[in-house]
Amino acid sequence: MTTAVGSTPTTNTASTTSSSTSAARTSLTSNFQTFLTLLTTQLQNQDPTSPMDSNQFTQQLVEYSQVEQQLDTNTKLDSLISLSSNQSSNLAMSYLGKNVTLTDGSGTLANSSATWAYSNDNAAAATTLTVKDSSGNVVYSAAGDATSGTHKFTWDGKDAQGDVQPDGLYTMTVSSQDSAGKKVTTSVASSATVSGVDMSGSSPMLVIGNAEVPLTSATMVTN
Repeated sequence: MTTAVGSTPTTNTASTTSSSTSAARTSLTSNFQTFLTLLTTQLQNQDPTSPMDSNQFTQQLVEYSQVEQQLDTNTKLDSLISLSSNQSSNLAMSYLGKNVTLTDGSGTLANSSATWAYSNDNAAAATTLTVKDSSGNVVYSAAGDATSGTHKFTWDGKDAQGDVQPDGLYTMTVSSQDSAGKKVTTSVASSATVSGVDMSGSSPMLVIGNAEVPLTSATMVTN
């Protein structure tokens, strides 16, 4: 489900938790009132020559009080979770129509073109670029620029056999090694436009083309 501006996100989890807490509080209140009624009745009808131990009743009152305080704490936590969820949803909605930078390797193939920027912290002896589809299958692999600094790579959407892959979300990884075989630190980034926001799950997802990425994948937003 793609949500447009002004739509209200679903909060099934928060609602379920809140209902459970409310039911528990109702049950506790009912049991507590029953306990007080029984206690009062017992005190009114106790044998004056053998009075009941008040410490036991006091301990039970304390235990009920502790449970009630815990339920109050759970209610406050539910409110905080709901507030945090609403803030995440509002943040995601603000990304609509904006260009976002993705730094988890994600990139969108559209009209047989996907572009990434990658960098080597230091010069490498060899650099390999690998592109995988949404199922994790390798669809493309080739040597990349091994020099230090930032480089641009544009993929035409064709696999090793020359077959054109469908538009969608792909992930590129970069592996670089120096002449001694040690790993060289690399990074990957891509830019895409957010066309929608999916609120159907437990956390908002940014819709990019016909694919979705987590809100946390976007590290920079521009107009």
